[in-house]
Amino acid sequence: MPGAALGQDLDKLTAEELVPLAVKEGSVTVFSLSSRIARVEAAFEAAYPGIDLIGVDMSSVKQIARVEAEQQAGVHAVDVLYLADTPVVYDKLLAAGRISNYVPPRMAGELEDRFKEPLLIHRLSTKVLMYNEAAYPDGAPVSNLWQLTKPEWKGKVLMVDPSQRGELLDLLTEIALHPDEMAEAYKAEFGKDIEVDSDLQGAGEQYVRDLFENDLILVANSDVVNKAVGDKTAKNPPVGFTTYSDRRDNEKEGWALQVANDVVPANGILFPAVLAIADNAPHPAAARLLIDFMFGDDSPSGGPAFEPFNVPGDYATRKTITDDPDSVPLEKLNAWTIDAARTAAARSRISDLIIALQ
Repeated sequence: MPGAALGQDLDKLTAEELVPLAVKEGSVTVFSLSSRIARVEAAFEAAYPGIDLIGVDMSSVKQIARVEAEQQAGVHAVDVLYLADTPVVYDKLLAAGRISNYVPPRMAGELEDRFKEPLLIHRLSTKVLMYNEAAYPDGAPVSNLWQLTKPEWKGKVLMVDPSQRGELLDLLTEIALHPDEMAEAYKAEFGKDIEVDSDLQGAGEQYVRDLFENDLILVANSDVVNKAVGDKTAKNPPVGFTTYSDRRDNEKEGWALQVANDVVPANGILFPAVLAIADNAPHPAAARLLIDFMFGDDSPSGGPAFEPFNVPGDYATRKTITDDPDSVPLEKLNAWTIDAARTAAARSRISDLIIALQ
């Protein structure tokens, strides 16, 4: 740690008290699951011109692997991690002492307890079924997840490869963890009880197999999904499991992405995006100042620090921030909220199933 921070309990300092220490440190590096960190970088450096924010856009899977590898080699180069994939983060990073939790003092009374432990939750994000509202102006072309296993949707469902984005593996795991609801939805769609293959555990796992066997298309990144699904010029577009908040780019990209909120039994998952401080962070004061900053100001939008995330389909954990009016209200979003511990326990089985299906 730099000498300016030695001997002080940085967790108890206000943002104002952190500033002189952070300026002496001079910079702060954050790995971010979202490219929107570039806008945070500009806002942070405008607010604190003496501190260079280095924002690195990196998936949660890559963040976890990199931090593990670097710390095992004795390298401590990153200060803040902004990532999801909490079933793995809690086990491989938090329990292993590779990251630590930090709650800015001004947030202690503003956030619900569930958003402060075991790691600080900045916002809730999604992986949900999205469709093209220009091609389907009367609403989503499917109303039941099982319809995506029918011949008319063969090769017309997209998803980022779950081996590359842990949030998609969490999505498929969550489906598997709701066998009764998936069985009920099957009967509603096909008019008969589901028959589950003998090597599978429940209707959710059967759905995963049937979806893959109906030529589910796995792609490298969400931009591929979003363009294929949302392109306004498409005549017969596919649907895809992607991030609801990508709807924010509709106008800029010429997309018509919209969430399929009325699909049963659920349209996907809500999951936490967490902020944490890396073990032996080289700029510990600036790391805390950045985390404090990312929760925004007291305005309904959260100001420049939070506005990049105050978009349709992202949900702030801070009570003073008002959700984007174009969002489906959180309480009406038909998505399952993941339980990190439960998901972690089932994840390897679903991962093995997916590997066998690819």
